[in-house]
Amino acid sequence: MIRHIVFFSARDRADVEAIRAGLAILAGIPHADRLEVAVNARADALSGEVDVVVYGEFADAAALAAYKAHPLYQRSIELVRPLRELRIAADYETATAAIGRAGVAPVSGAPSS
Repeated sequence: MIRHIVFFSARDRADVEAIRAGLAILAGIPHADRLEVAVNARADALSGEVDVVVYGEFADAAALAAYKAHPLYQRSIELVRPLRELRIAADYETATAAIGRAGVAPVSGAPSS
């Protein structure tokens, strides 16, 4: 599985809802196993530059590529790009990710908190 995470910041705070709405149309694309679009809850002082988050799960690279090729993806870009200041995206394969759970010892060599 591939996880796709994208962070957006608005040029103007008044545009945050328009960015969220422009990204929400991505939910109409059938290639994601899961897709979430949300306004940042700003749980800590360091999250101030992120306004909207997109989180997606895809079966494989082909599904992610099909999602990005879909006309609704292109429409979302047209709606959101003029309103955003920053876009940061990351995709990763869950099979190669370091995974931890509460009560489980950290992976050897990983920093502890």
